[in-house]
Amino acid sequence: MPDTILAIESSCDDTSAAVVRDGFLLSSLIANQDVHISYGGVVPELASRAHQANIVPVVDQAIIRAGIGVDEIDAVAFTRGPGLLGSLLVGTSFAKGFALSRDIPLVEVNHLHAHVMAHWISQQGAENRLPGFPFLCLLVSGGHTQLIVVKDFMTLEQLGSTIDDAAGEAFDKCAKVMGLPYPGGPVIDKLASKGDPGRFRFAKPRIEGLDFSFSGLKTNFLYFLRDAVKENTNFIDDNLEDLCASLQSTIVTILMDKLVLASRKTGIRQVGIAGGVAANSGLRNALLEESKKRGWDIFIPPVRFTTDNAAMIAITGYFKYLKGEFASHGVTPLARYAI
Repeated sequence: MPDTILAIESSCDDTSAAVVRDGFLLSSLIANQDVHISYGGVVPELASRAHQANIVPVVDQAIIRAGIGVDEIDAVAFTRGPGLLGSLLVGTSFAKGFALSRDIPLVEVNHLHAHVMAHWISQQGAENRLPGFPFLCLLVSGGHTQLIVVKDFMTLEQLGSTIDDAAGEAFDKCAKVMGLPYPGGPVIDKLASKGDPGRFRFAKPRIEGLDFSFSGLKTNFLYFLRDAVKENTNFIDDNLEDLCASLQSTIVTILMDKLVLASRKTGIRQVGIAGGVAANSGLRNALLEESKKRGWDIFIPPVRFTTDNAAMIAITGYFKYLKGEFASHGVTPLARYAI
């Protein structure tokens, strides 16, 4: 009999559901929440309310598009954390109710673990090139920046992490300073493609080992713009593309320098990136260039599997289901949840 997993992701502002059968993705849907754009960031209360409105139709469509019946689902996987508690509570509660109604197991999934596991999402009829073990992954998102060694599907070792802000946060906050809309990372990426990455120089932190820091870069960028605008009130508009290109180049260089160091220290040459910032074209291109120089075997998930999605929850839940790692109905969501 096939093993079929329904998965739910509700850690932030996207409501997503997916279905995996025997390790192959059958469906994956996401309902976005554009309401947060006008606020310049995610409003937790609005996010949780939108999840309540979206979760039933999203799950319903995921099951329909998978071409399966409700009675064919063997387990429900859900994001336990990290994330916004109100948003997580909606997904957790729905998963519990669904599991109880069908008398099937619950599988709780760490959102960060799932981002890394996005590399193992397979689809029927597609060229599914999957990493082996050990695998070195740079996880970069709005709230997290980590270097991780994946020893097997369920065994991950963190080598380094940010000591303050994450790379995605640096993108978004610097974008806000320039007056760009939220989320700022994709906007910077688009503008950077037309700019000169060597036009401006910004601070790079001197952090020993494999940890990251981006707070100093944000402060340097803010003060740089403050002083430049005093001289020319139109400085940002006049130099917007070059500012974006230079900022993106600085962040990507910081990330890649640590990734190269981690590969050297571990000797691992199977290397990948994951998380929302893995959609950034500058980072993807930098990884391709480093792979040519260093002989890395690299893995980059499709863009739609880098941002928050239930497909990554589903594939993680599938491997946990095979190992019999089930959650009790007393499980509660966690705003902070380390790998």
